[in-house]
Amino acid sequence: MLFNISYTTFNFIFFVLATMLVYFLFPVKKYKWTVLLAASMFFYAVAGYKFAAFILITSVSTYFIALWLEKMTASSKKLLKEKKKEWSREEKKKYKNRLKVQKRLVMTLALVINFGILAFLKYYNFFAGSLNDIMGNFGFDFSAPTLKLFLPLGISFYTFQSMGYIIDVYREKTETQKNPLKLLLFVSFFPQIVQGPISIYDQLAHQLYEPHDFDFTRVKHGMELILWGFAKKLIIADRAVIAISAVQDDYGSYNGTTLTFIILLYALQLYADFSGGIDISRGVAQILGIDMIDNFKRPYFSKSINEYWRRWHISLGAWLKNYLFYPIAMSNVFLTASKKMKGTRFGKTAAGAHISKVLPTSVASLIVFLVVGIWHGSDWKYVAFGVWNGMIIMLSILLQPVFDLIIAKLHIRRESWWYSLFQMFRTFIVVLVGYVFDVAPSFGDGMNTIGKFFSNQNFSTALSQIETLGLWKKDYFVILLGAVTILIASIIQERHKDTNLRTMLDKKPFILRFALLYLGIMAVVIFGIYGSGYSAADFVYMQF
Repeated sequence: MLFNISYTTFNFIFFVLATMLVYFLFPVKKYKWTVLLAASMFFYAVAGYKFAAFILITSVSTYFIALWLEKMTASSKKLLKEKKKEWSREEKKKYKNRLKVQKRLVMTLALVINFGILAFLKYYNFFAGSLNDIMGNFGFDFSAPTLKLFLPLGISFYTFQSMGYIIDVYREKTETQKNPLKLLLFVSFFPQIVQGPISIYDQLAHQLYEPHDFDFTRVKHGMELILWGFAKKLIIADRAVIAISAVQDDYGSYNGTTLTFIILLYALQLYADFSGGIDISRGVAQILGIDMIDNFKRPYFSKSINEYWRRWHISLGAWLKNYLFYPIAMSNVFLTASKKMKGTRFGKTAAGAHISKVLPTSVASLIVFLVVGIWHGSDWKYVAFGVWNGMIIMLSILLQPVFDLIIAKLHIRRESWWYSLFQMFRTFIVVLVGYVFDVAPSFGDGMNTIGKFFSNQNFSTALSQIETLGLWKKDYFVILLGAVTILIASIIQERHKDTNLRTMLDKKPFILRFALLYLGIMAVVIFGIYGSGYSAADFVYMQF
């Protein structure tokens, strides 16, 4: 890194202000997008020039393969028009099927190149180590070499985003971008490169290329969102991570009560870190006149694990649903299996009819969440994280009639406030179990932690252990106060889903708005974890 330009530095603030100034003063409106491209290239080069080759490979391969797909489509339409009277319906059908296979092979080439780069850099050492362990257990003298690999900044985000564009071009849902520099901007736009969101081409691209004039309200709202992100990151997340890291460094020394506290603290730290980073990203983009996808909608208010994943990391969920879940669930293999099950004796029963109907959906959900787990990291604990979430969702789909019957037998009103709270609490517990595998150093440590929840609880010992985790009582009070603030803001937003807090704040008296913004700035300045001698914690999703 040439010099530190991460989100939580003054360098980044100056960089954003400079980009904003040049962008809005740029004299040729038609080419304002070049300012964003130059800023993105500068940001990526400064963040790590050695990574630039990988994002360029992705951009170049995406550009040429998209053009290739478009050319195949255009040529086929022209040929079909020319042969309209000569070819029979059967000949046309054969040609279309042959073309579909050819286009799929071209699309697969893009997927193999780009996901291949991601898989090799992120997972080679994981699979090599696992293979060595397996071969060793069977007595084979075999050792796959481990390599000193690095993970380029934002590689998962720009790879998924680029491949979403390729798939949409293949499906003829998106027109190809003829200008390679414009496509490079879509791939590398600097506010999203650190940790997303994963944008859809048709939603983001036109905003990048259109000129935007200075808009005071947008700039104000963007800065308010950035301030909110800084508060969550610097006051809460970077303070909480000190205690979490202390436990991870000596994980086996802590009892079940302390680990329970750390898992709860991690739930807050992860949310504050990830959503805080996304707020900064979206705030910077909004200042420049660009609206990026909202990635969070108060996920801890979810009433089911399925709803939780629709509210948490929304852009990843949408990508997986559109480009992985539906192709699997609607594939001939799963539809045929479902149809065959319906024709069996079991399929003619009430339970069998339901299972055969939801079988593609439930199994596809398990596969998707296995991918989610692997996406989160190259370790068996992340595989367990994905399988846990996938199994819960699969079982909830398969057993839905049973749950409906129990609710009917107990005369439970689904709309009642206490049942809604029960659903939220139940879902939060399921989420926390998944977080165990995030926090634990390994899969085995994660399983031991779950065991400690039931066999190693000691409140007084936990209090003394918590005092040794690098935080003072005032730090825990600040974290608690921050959590309460997020909770209050979330409750207000949950009750007014058709607007946002910044728009609501605009309608309040000036003195109240000024006081709240002043308090927010002072809170970050006074309670934020930063400054000389302190190295800010990387965003959790920075190298995903």
